[in-house]
Amino acid sequence: MLRFTAIVACLPYLSLKVAWAAGSRIGIPEGSALRHDGDSLMVLNGLTVAMDGVVVLLAFLLTRPWGRRVPSWLLVVPMWCASGLLAPVVAAFPVQTLISLMRGGAVTSGRADALLDPWVWCVVYSGFIVQALTLGALFVRYARERWGHLWHGRIGELPPSPTGSARRLSAGMASALALFAGAMHLVWAAGGTFGLSPGRAAAQDLDARVNDASYVLFAALTLAGGLLLAYGRGRRVPVLAALAAAWIGSGALAGWGGWLTLTTLTAPAGDPHLPAPPMSLTYSVQMIVGVLVAAAGAHFFAERDAARCG
Repeated sequence: MLRFTAIVACLPYLSLKVAWAAGSRIGIPEGSALRHDGDSLMVLNGLTVAMDGVVVLLAFLLTRPWGRRVPSWLLVVPMWCASGLLAPVVAAFPVQTLISLMRGGAVTSGRADALLDPWVWCVVYSGFIVQALTLGALFVRYARERWGHLWHGRIGELPPSPTGSARRLSAGMASALALFAGAMHLVWAAGGTFGLSPGRAAAQDLDARVNDASYVLFAALTLAGGLLLAYGRGRRVPVLAALAAAWIGSGALAGWGGWLTLTTLTAPAGDPHLPAPPMSLTYSVQMIVGVLVAAAGAHFFAERDAARCG
């Protein structure tokens, strides 16, 4: 049932993307920049269709017997990316919707230059939330059965690590960078415009500030999870809780840092909404955080597996 629900949740987004690729302008208002993006829009549409196709593939991998024979990295990497891209939607969109309803307005901005009609955001983001919840539930069940032995116990019960100093160095670097990214998003969430281009500053509405606030949350999760695992603080904290915090936090920072960088690279020159250098730097830092945490996590699991086999 969860697999079926996850696949069905992909259909609205896939249908819209296929329609746009075929030349339809359904859900794209007259003043939208998407009507003029041409080839770059086609490339992004193709990429996002492929990304949603990966969600369908993951739903089968997590529920079919042959999914147990897939190499760990081939499942974990796309699952980390998917959870990272979907987590901010789960965190921010319900808050944005609630605030909008309380204010008696549309769910998203109704400006003449809005990218999409409000109903598109509702349909697509609701589908993303269902994808996140169902795919997450499937992954938790799968991971518990296949790798559950790797995260049993509490932080204080972890054995000494032969790579402890390297792990602490990686965690320190990742934490410093996550702190920088979190601080930048906190400034923007609070209404500040430092590091924003004039076009971005003018478009910094309440929805954008809620998005930035969610990135502050994910930076905090990355900090907490990484430091707990690397330095052994919080001895009574379950290992699973620290791993989950590092997984979700780093995935969200890296996933959206990478996606926003990609959309920047495909944007037309002279676009007033192109990010200023400090914002581009923030995106890049988020991707570096993801790489550091992913590398540290791979070493952590390899050590735990080796200790168990030994």
